[in-house]
Amino acid sequence: MTRQSVTLSQANEQWLQEKVQNAHEYNSKSELINELIRKARRADAINQKLAAAEAAGFTDKSAEQILAEFKKKLLIRAC
Repeated sequence: MTRQSVTLSQANEQWLQEKVQNAHEYNSKSELINELIRKARRADAINQKLAAAEAAGFTDKSAEQILAEFKKKLLIRAC
């Protein structure tokens, strides 16, 4: 692993410290920062795939139309 030195705003430093101390999910700020970066990388990969799919023209429906159609199907299955 490489070591990095970063400068954080006071608010971000406080938030990190609180997450490590109170959440008990992370042993250190480094562990939490690595988790945040993994989540950001995953979100970026998903967004890239979505953009590529949209550019491919797989549908001419809007996001709102797709969501409404999906919700309608969920309601039909629930009945």
